[in-house]
Amino acid sequence: MAACGLGCEHYSRSCLLKAPCCSKFYVCRLCHDAKENHEMDRFQVQEVQCAKCERVQSAQQNCEGCETVFGEYYCDICHLYDKDKKQYHCDQCGICRIGPQECYFHCLKCNLCLPLHLQGNHKCIENVSRQNCSVCLEDIHTSRVGGQVLPCGHLLHSTCHQELLKTGAYRCPLCMRSTVDMKLSWQKLDEEISETAMPPEYENMTVTIHCNDCNTQSTVKFHVLGLKCGACGSYNTS
Repeated sequence: MAACGLGCEHYSRSCLLKAPCCSKFYVCRLCHDAKENHEMDRFQVQEVQCAKCERVQSAQQNCEGCETVFGEYYCDICHLYDKDKKQYHCDQCGICRIGPQECYFHCLKCNLCLPLHLQGNHKCIENVSRQNCSVCLEDIHTSRVGGQVLPCGHLLHSTCHQELLKTGAYRCPLCMRSTVDMKLSWQKLDEEISETAMPPEYENMTVTIHCNDCNTQSTVKFHVLGLKCGACGSYNTS
């Protein structure tokens, strides 16, 4: 029998979870956590209630009473019920991820699942996903929002990264390295600087700068519009 479509703003499912902590029924742990003063342990859930016939039973994919499908996808470890989004359970992450699984690999050092195109092509930072997002300060590892791996190896919520870019903030909040390709911006700045003469008293002034992108120091001509790294050409300098 098809799911009867109860669900909530977080998940599409046809059952309620019995919280092992307080024995109250909620559609999902997030709904529970938003209302209660404690958190539900998803792994300890043992019983669910069918949204159609209201039968309380052991956690499983189909109702043992009316055969309603509680969720197209069901994980008997996380007790996750939802629409089929090609989810899979990663034993090393300890939770379910949105796949398809064949398009991801688990990086042992970073300790998270990453797209295959990043295999051997990203900077590893040990247990990076266990750190909170440096923008919103919320958890990344168990978040329903995907993570964005930056060129420096640090991790942000993808939505937080997009919000940063909208404000013109192109640097990692932790290490200040550029998070996107800035070549076109640097070329435009080159043109603006070439067209903007400095006052005579500043024409021959030089300063020593540190590049946040290539981590080198260089001595360059001072210009009010920007200081270009002598090694890599970046204007992400200080």
